[in-house]
Amino acid sequence: MIERLFPAYVACADTYETDAPEGTLYPEEAQLVATSVAKRRHEFAAVRGCARRAMTALGLPPRPVLRGRRGMPLWPEGFVGSMTHCDGYRAAVLARASDVRGLGIDAEPNEPLPPGVWDVISLPSERERTYPAGSGTTPHWDRLLFCAKESVFKVWFPLTLIELDFLEADITFHRDPETAAQGSFTAELMRTAPGMPKSFQGRWLVDDGFAVTAVALPAA
Repeated sequence: MIERLFPAYVACADTYETDAPEGTLYPEEAQLVATSVAKRRHEFAAVRGCARRAMTALGLPPRPVLRGRRGMPLWPEGFVGSMTHCDGYRAAVLARASDVRGLGIDAEPNEPLPPGVWDVISLPSERERTYPAGSGTTPHWDRLLFCAKESVFKVWFPLTLIELDFLEADITFHRDPETAAQGSFTAELMRTAPGMPKSFQGRWLVDDGFAVTAVALPAA
């Protein structure tokens, strides 16, 4: 599913399997989740399995994916990527840094947000925009907003090491004319950093009960 949101030079891998053998982890990866519950260990292993498939697609030998600040994945030198996992879906994307500066993906169940979350993550300008009610094949827009902001953060933070709050990105969604189940979005940023654009462009998709968002920041 995730490959439908990226150009061909981005290697994409995903799975609907909820479990992965813990033995698929490298020892240094296993150490990161040694005290975690089984569910967390399995999703950690499954999404890294996706990451290694993406590495193979780009001609890289499989290797560990460790964590940096705020849990950001640490990719091989000269490559950028992103990972996501939610109940029932895991995905990873990877590209050469010569092709793209940053990648961000997020996946969530296509369901309404829990009560109270919408008011915390949305700006007045976002709440004023009206969208049709969500269903199984069209977005629950509150959940898609959360998903889009997560994708923006996953691009922004590794490049700046600066926190980006939910209220520092103003998201506008656009739907493809042919379908109500996918489209694009623009994120206008309220925070600045050297060399970073003031806006990001992204893509979104709803399918198989999931909302998925993706941002690819072009290489300079």
